[in-house]
Amino acid sequence: MRIDVFTIFPGLVDGFCSESLLGKCRTNGLLDLRCHDLREHTTDVHRTIDDSPFGGGAGMVMRADPIFASVEAANSPRPLFLLGPAGRRFDQQLANELAACGGFSLLCGRYEGIDHRVREHLVDDELSIGDVVLSGGEVAACLVIEAVARLLPGAMGNEASPITESFGASGLLEEPQFTRPNEFRGWVVPEVLRSGDHARVARWRHAQALHRTLRYRPDLIERRDGLSDDDRRLLEEFPPTAYP
Repeated sequence: MRIDVFTIFPGLVDGFCSESLLGKCRTNGLLDLRCHDLREHTTDVHRTIDDSPFGGGAGMVMRADPIFASVEAANSPRPLFLLGPAGRRFDQQLANELAACGGFSLLCGRYEGIDHRVREHLVDDELSIGDVVLSGGEVAACLVIEAVARLLPGAMGNEASPITESFGASGLLEEPQFTRPNEFRGWVVPEVLRSGDHARVARWRHAQALHRTLRYRPDLIERRDGLSDDDRRLLEEFPPTAYP
């Protein structure tokens, strides 16, 4: 998959995406990430990317001309998304959609905003990572890239991970996880996980996922059209763990 990022701080994105799973994806050829410095397409000696807004107001606005020039020179994959507050909320469903599309591009804003002609005539859509203000779109771009890249076939060592983790195919939060030691400061790993009964473990895990989701994200249960009869039986069979 090819992902292009347009930014005035390409090092921020490239550095983050060179580590851990993303770094492996790039090394293994699963992810072709290209970071474009918007300042390379400015026309003055100071490489000016912004200017004061028409009509006055606080802050500076990113100019349209270097952004258009950068995108057109890159021949980047579409769709091109502007990272901003007015866009579609980025979630796991959208991450899955993008992972299946073959490639896309991200435009990172800075300062007070971007000349609106970019939004009207250059980008295809806008993405938002939530109702929070950042200094620029680079952190949001890294979030989108990681969420999408880890879904690519071969990206994760365990192919079941995208299915069983939170917001995966089940639509539930993930169940509590435990590892060695069996007892730590008096807190003991649930017996069922040490039983060796794989079918019982699977039922326990699904029950705990239901308990956690009901407690913390009941809206996700509503999206699944509520609880099934099997779900209700599991909730009765396995009470919530002491570590929700």
